[in-house]
Amino acid sequence: MGELPFLISDLALILVIAGVVTILFKRLNQPLVLGYIVAGFICGPHVSLLPSVADTSSVETWSEIGVIFLMFTLGLEFSFKKILKMGSTPFIAACTIIFCMIGLGSIAGHAFGWSRMNSLFLGGMLAMSSTTIIFKALDDLGLRQQRFASNVLSVLVVEDILGILLMVVLAMLAESSHLEGTALAGSIFRLLLVLVVWFLVGVFVVPTFLRKNRRWMSKETLLVVSLGLCFLMVVLAAKMNYSTAFGAFMMGSILAETIEAEQIEAVVSPVKDLFGAIFFVSVGMMVDPAVLMQYWVPIVVLVFTILIGQVVFGTFGYLLSGQSLRVAMQCGFSMAQIGEFAFIIASLGESLKVTDGFLYPVVVAVSVITTFLTPYMIKLAVPAYQKIEPRLPERLRRTLDESTGGVPSVSDSNAWKKLFGSLLKQVVSYSFLSAAIIAIMLSSVLPVLRHLMGTQWGNLACGLLTIGLISPFLRAIVMRKNHSEEFKFLWYDNHLNKFPLIFTVLVRLVLATGFIFYVLKFLLPFSAVILWFSSFFLMLVLMASRVVKSSSIRLEHLFLRNLRSRDMQAERQGKQKPQYAETLLSRDVHLSVLPLPMNTRLAGHTLRELDLAKKEGVMVAAVLRDGQRINIPGPDVMLFPGDRLQVIGDDDKLSAFAARLQSEVNQDYALSSDEHEIILRSITINKASPFLGKTVRDSGLREIYQCMLVGFEDGVDHLVLPQAQRVFEQGDVVWIVGERTSLLRLIGQHQI
Repeated sequence: MGELPFLISDLALILVIAGVVTILFKRLNQPLVLGYIVAGFICGPHVSLLPSVADTSSVETWSEIGVIFLMFTLGLEFSFKKILKMGSTPFIAACTIIFCMIGLGSIAGHAFGWSRMNSLFLGGMLAMSSTTIIFKALDDLGLRQQRFASNVLSVLVVEDILGILLMVVLAMLAESSHLEGTALAGSIFRLLLVLVVWFLVGVFVVPTFLRKNRRWMSKETLLVVSLGLCFLMVVLAAKMNYSTAFGAFMMGSILAETIEAEQIEAVVSPVKDLFGAIFFVSVGMMVDPAVLMQYWVPIVVLVFTILIGQVVFGTFGYLLSGQSLRVAMQCGFSMAQIGEFAFIIASLGESLKVTDGFLYPVVVAVSVITTFLTPYMIKLAVPAYQKIEPRLPERLRRTLDESTGGVPSVSDSNAWKKLFGSLLKQVVSYSFLSAAIIAIMLSSVLPVLRHLMGTQWGNLACGLLTIGLISPFLRAIVMRKNHSEEFKFLWYDNHLNKFPLIFTVLVRLVLATGFIFYVLKFLLPFSAVILWFSSFFLMLVLMASRVVKSSSIRLEHLFLRNLRSRDMQAERQGKQKPQYAETLLSRDVHLSVLPLPMNTRLAGHTLRELDLAKKEGVMVAAVLRDGQRINIPGPDVMLFPGDRLQVIGDDDKLSAFAARLQSEVNQDYALSSDEHEIILRSITINKASPFLGKTVRDSGLREIYQCMLVGFEDGVDHLVLPQAQRVFEQGDVVWIVGERTSLLRLIGQHQI
């Protein structure tokens, strides 16, 4: 038999050590990420006590795949719609934290005498808090139901998308090796263009493809298709000189808007866990004790930089976003650590060969230390607030109280703002799509048509085809929202509004005409005046065309259907919080979803019997059960195991009620599984049998002994099904099934 490849032996070593170490970390109630890092350190090249990985290059390839899966699943949990619904509050906090921490980290790197790229990447690593670690700590401390936890989650979601953009910008800076404002601005604009086009095209194509083929999508097929789309986007991103992580995240965010998103997440999760574990193990393999000893001073300084920087800038960012001082301090103290994103940025620097080898193990050591300190930092927030708040000047305290409540959202009653907001989104979206189609047609299709048809006919065919493809979008730019409620209200409300409304239509008409002019200018050798008149005439024809109008409406309906398909399903199944939940966040109470354990003692009781408003200080706004929603449940609604309760209350009351749900459980369910095992045994009816002379119906076999009669033995290997009127006679051999404890008690009464 041939020699075992290093890849298999290395994989066996990694998984065995990772399995043992993570079980130990589970028992110690520590994050699994730290267990993987320790496992990687043990099987790495710097520890000689155990066998080491032989082929590190293969492990690096697998770890890169792990990054792809991590970013893909992160995208599946992401939603552009949710980001837009959050308003400006989390963006203000996230941007404040990220920019300040990047600057602080870069200053620290320069203070140590490190190179510019080392310092810049270090700043990026210190800027991103760990979603996994934070919510593990909040879960362990029982704080997930408190108001500040939802604020932290919102900012972490924004940090994730900004972290993706940060990685792309860092990669561009590494490629160019200089900081030119104009070039950087152009690269960022190109990135945003690619991001918007990918998302819009993806929402048009991917959900439609999945919906058309849903009947053939088994779990296996769905896994293959979703991973195929993921790696297709990874390849496209690499072809355009973007990171593979960016492509994986984009496809995940596109699939997140589909009905199949939860199924995809479920089937991909085991694969992600495997490759993600290998990635974190590879991170641990980079840790060199000699490097840690050499750089122990920077490690200690960076730990304090993160703790102090996140607390100060985090609190400041949340204050700017409109939170109270108490909530802002709780949020800031919660974010004082770095995690998986720091490792991904560090691996990006390694792959681009722009960071030195010492930076990776230093950041890993800093992450491990800050992760262990996270629960203590969260606990320290309230005592720190109680120490600081009384010492603040009265005027400052009053100012902070007055600013609490979040940044005010745009009022729906303001018709102008609502109209301009809608127009801006539609014009930008359709303009990006039109620009993308024009770029593809003129760069890829035009050379083919010229080769097949000649230059003149090829130009004409390409021009007609391009204008035909973009015509639905151009018409939507000009005509969309011209008959909306806001437009009509402003038109008839005041005659002074008519001129600015007409002006908005003319501006959009000029913009749409400009796209046609660009195509004609690129393909036809006529003067600009002739081309402008021709473009304007073609635009008028497109606006009057019923075919173009129906195509435009059909495409818009398709886009909105694909974009809202998951939300519509969530609303039907009762999985989505009501809109008023966001309004409550600015008050003293908020809404939380609490699941009833399967073995809860509250099951079988009505809301009147529980009297939660009086006893717990909380109100049940809805009961979610098997995809259905019982809104404003009456007092006679009975609770069942597995129900999810939408509960309204303040932080303290919700935390106390959540603790009660976890404590009031039936311990009978915790008995040994052997006692509840169902077994089958034969019993011979004798003189001592309590069944002798009784019928099957009157024997009490089910009611008294909780067992079931299977049949009467009639000869060898033959059973007669029991009849209710059949009488038990001495010598009958009967077969009975039941739980072990019940059946053994029954057998004991039949032994002579």
